[in-house]
Amino acid sequence: MSGALPIQFDPASLIALNLIMACMMFGVSLSLRLEDFKRIALAPVAPLAGLLAQFLLLPLATCLFTWAFAIEPELALGMMLVAACPGGSFSNIMTWLGRGNVAVSVSMTAVSSLAATVMTPLNFAFYGWLNPHTRDYLTQISLEPGGILLLVLLVLAVPLVLGMTTGRKLPGLVARSEKPLRIISLLVFLGFVGIAFFNNFGLFIERFHSFFWLVVLHNLLALTLGYGMGRLLKLPVTDRRAVTMEVGIQNSGLGLVILFTFFPEAGGMMLITAFWGVWHLVSGLTLSQIWARLPIPANDPMAKVHSTQVQQS
Repeated sequence: MSGALPIQFDPASLIALNLIMACMMFGVSLSLRLEDFKRIALAPVAPLAGLLAQFLLLPLATCLFTWAFAIEPELALGMMLVAACPGGSFSNIMTWLGRGNVAVSVSMTAVSSLAATVMTPLNFAFYGWLNPHTRDYLTQISLEPGGILLLVLLVLAVPLVLGMTTGRKLPGLVARSEKPLRIISLLVFLGFVGIAFFNNFGLFIERFHSFFWLVVLHNLLALTLGYGMGRLLKLPVTDRRAVTMEVGIQNSGLGLVILFTFFPEAGGMMLITAFWGVWHLVSGLTLSQIWARLPIPANDPMAKVHSTQVQQS
């Protein structure tokens, strides 16, 4: 592959990464109920705003950004892959920390994870082809939308359904295991990313200047699109926070699974995607702590809920 950055990655580790992603999705979906999906039908504005920004505005804006600034094809495709992924499960935690509407956040995460089975391969293939700077490179990496769709089904949709079923049938087990499972999955995932960086430390240092600011600006763009969509539709403050986090916290772990399965030689894409997985936690935690210190308007539907939580704490 012309111009590809060499990445050291043990193919056997791919099974572990797939299991990590599946466990993370399983843990998140343990507390999901069918009522979470029904909630979207009853109050669809905020979830639909998030999904629109997630699957239409962010991939489109990413394509235009990488096209306008002629970003190096491998790095540009890494950004497009992240933009094509659904919202990350940690958006729910960040929303809770930032005193946002967690119910809206959970609903969006569930629906976007299911929608990603079609939208992730579709958006990545379409916008990668649309950008003339990445079109030729995309043909070199033998894109398989059908294979990506199957992979997303296995690591997102199937664990989501299994988690919901387990949560409904074994509520006692869920109460004891949900939080530890989330924490362990996060630590194992971060450990996996850390090992990948360590094994490719020379490449990481060599290309740090080329991907650091791209990831920071791309993440800022995602957060801004989510917040802007909420403001445009005049959503309540707590709903706006949920939409912002859902669009700004991407499932970069899914991106890594796709990369190591289909494009193991695309080092630039890996650097973008892996660093996204670290940086969005930093930006999300920072933003949530700022929001946690800001008052919620009295006319916000969630104002009483958060007021009660503050008094209890």
